[in-house]
Amino acid sequence: MTIFQKILDGEIPADIVHEDAQCIAFRDVRPQAPVHLLVIPRKPISGLSEVARDDSALMGHLMVVATEVARAQGLDESGYRLIVNQGSDGGQSVFHLHLHILGGRALGWPPG
Repeated sequence: MTIFQKILDGEIPADIVHEDAQCIAFRDVRPQAPVHLLVIPRKPISGLSEVARDDSALMGHLMVVATEVARAQGLDESGYRLIVNQGSDGGQSVFHLHLHILGGRALGWPPG
């Protein structure tokens, strides 16, 4: 069981900023920017490569929620970055699909 599943199950507390039937969004405990939130589906999908065609509506919902959460955090005008890490080489450390929302400062490219 991943730490994200434990958050979903209420076993580990989180600073939740959005919650609905399909996903939750919460503040990252190790922020990499002044605003760093995670959007995770309630459905246990280990990573982006495990997304199936049947998950299309869920993936769209995650993107819409990420946009709404970013707007609620005041990031829509200055800008923000959405990131999905896939696999160890892609920087994924928790194997439960999640979107990072990073903002609140200028973000360089390419990422480190």
